[in-house]
Amino acid sequence: MKTLKLLFVAILAIAMSTTVSAQTKDHSTMAMTKTETIKVSGKCESCKARIEKTAKVDGVTKAVWSDKTKMLTIVYNPSKVKMDDIQKSLAAVGHDTPKYKATDKAYNALPGCCKYR
Repeated sequence: MKTLKLLFVAILAIAMSTTVSAQTKDHSTMAMTKTETIKVSGKCESCKARIEKTAKVDGVTKAVWSDKTKMLTIVYNPSKVKMDDIQKSLAAVGHDTPKYKATDKAYNALPGCCKYR
């Protein structure tokens, strides 16, 4: 029984030292990322491909749009790209965002299956 207690204490000590060392790593060299979710108007798989491609600019590591919820989740580095610029780009290709509405010209250039207005 005493051996079992010593073994448990040894495993606990090793686990705690691993946790402490993981928490003291220097993360200053790691790029800071931010995750945001915004509504982007669209309807179909073609919209999904266009929206994700447009959003995936330099500084964006992940862009996923749901045709069910109409929500675009973006993981990006704010020091490389601004969410405002991503929304402007989406409006420029015909998709409304919370801050920017697509021009009639951009919207009308969308394929018929992508018309959401």
